[in-house]
Amino acid sequence: MSRSLHDATRNSFPERAERLTRVESEAAVDVLVTAPLLDRRSWRRWWIGVAVATLLTLVFVGAIAMILGKGIGVLGNNTSIVWGYPIANYVWWIGIGNAGTLISSLLLLTHQRWRAAINRFAEAMTLMAVAIAGLFPILHMGRPEYFYWLAPYPNVMHLWPQWRSALVWDFWAILSYLLFSIVFWYTGLIPDLATLRDRTLGRAGQLFYGALSLGWRNSARHWYAYEKYYKAMAALAVPLVCSVHSIVGLDFAAGMMPGWQEPIFPPYFVVGAMFSGFAMVVVLAALVRWGLKLEALVTMNHFDAMAKLMVMGATIMGLSYAAEWFSGWYSGRHADHSLLAFEFVGHYAPMYWAMLFCNVMACQIFWFRWARRNMAVLIVVAILVNIGMWLERILIVWNTLAHAYLPSMWSLFAPTIWDWAVTLGSLGFFALMYLIFVRVFPAISMHEVKQLVHEEVAA
Repeated sequence: MSRSLHDATRNSFPERAERLTRVESEAAVDVLVTAPLLDRRSWRRWWIGVAVATLLTLVFVGAIAMILGKGIGVLGNNTSIVWGYPIANYVWWIGIGNAGTLISSLLLLTHQRWRAAINRFAEAMTLMAVAIAGLFPILHMGRPEYFYWLAPYPNVMHLWPQWRSALVWDFWAILSYLLFSIVFWYTGLIPDLATLRDRTLGRAGQLFYGALSLGWRNSARHWYAYEKYYKAMAALAVPLVCSVHSIVGLDFAAGMMPGWQEPIFPPYFVVGAMFSGFAMVVVLAALVRWGLKLEALVTMNHFDAMAKLMVMGATIMGLSYAAEWFSGWYSGRHADHSLLAFEFVGHYAPMYWAMLFCNVMACQIFWFRWARRNMAVLIVVAILVNIGMWLERILIVWNTLAHAYLPSMWSLFAPTIWDWAVTLGSLGFFALMYLIFVRVFPAISMHEVKQLVHEEVAA
């Protein structure tokens, strides 16, 4: 396998702006992508990552057990700030989850050729992030065992959900989006599963991948049906994604609290989701590229394109913040003016300024080409963006609820060790699921990259 891998990369092209891959044959793509799955001698880095992720996952499980066993009193929530880390983490994770399918579908519909190397792990990111996000509202409930009351099922008590509640909207938005994302991700995976079925040597692997490939024969009829169906799914994904995170924004905008009555919240949340999602994709792409040795397929041209989109996202986020400030000032209400001043000079002001730096200023370095093609700069800025977006989610909750209408109700939030355990543990759980994914399924869409290679070589 190592000799085949060497042969696949021996004839790589020099880095040129017009090329998105550095291989010149479709067979080389199969070797590069399937090598991490079929050659178990290269799993050392993977096992180290699994060990660290498993420890954090155990922390996550322990924190959940404590919250379910002792109640939400172990968290830092109080009578004023009734929403804390669980709701902020929910909004952050659902934003990252929304971005994966949105990125993949938008790039497909706009015929962006560089999509081929990143869409697979972006879509997988969606499944894992949405699954984690769905846990946090349940953890936030005082009686989590009754979460199923949100679903309109026939019951002898004649209880039906409150359809005017944004929580019910969230339930249906998350469920429908998760089911759609699974189908969309699996559809794009079918041709590659057939490739693994044909390349694997073990009988167990042949049966496993053969069953998942659903009898794919690589025929013209199969490809015709696949492309029609896949593009139709992508067209459905865009409005669905926009509706899902718009509904999350309406969780806040439907409230009567100062700072939340913002008509800009739905599009603002959608842009924020895409922004944080691209930042997470940059981190994952760098790790997949390094860990699976896919430098020939995930080139600096891909990172250059993603960095440009992050500049656009940071600029729109800056305009959204400015619109939010203007709306608070123009309303003329004392509560809005007081909240606006509290954001800039209040107790959480250092976090607010850090959020502005991470979400608006940090990405401006990508106006320079050298920064867009420097891996260290890319990773640092992408991590800063994700930190900034998490700060934004937590400050949406803290600033408003800590400084609402009644001064007698003003209070501050003091996180406990269980708040941090459930937050950091969720990152470990995400990492563990992702590590399992890259060792079971191809991390890069082979059939799309092979089509790209064919076009570039022919050109």
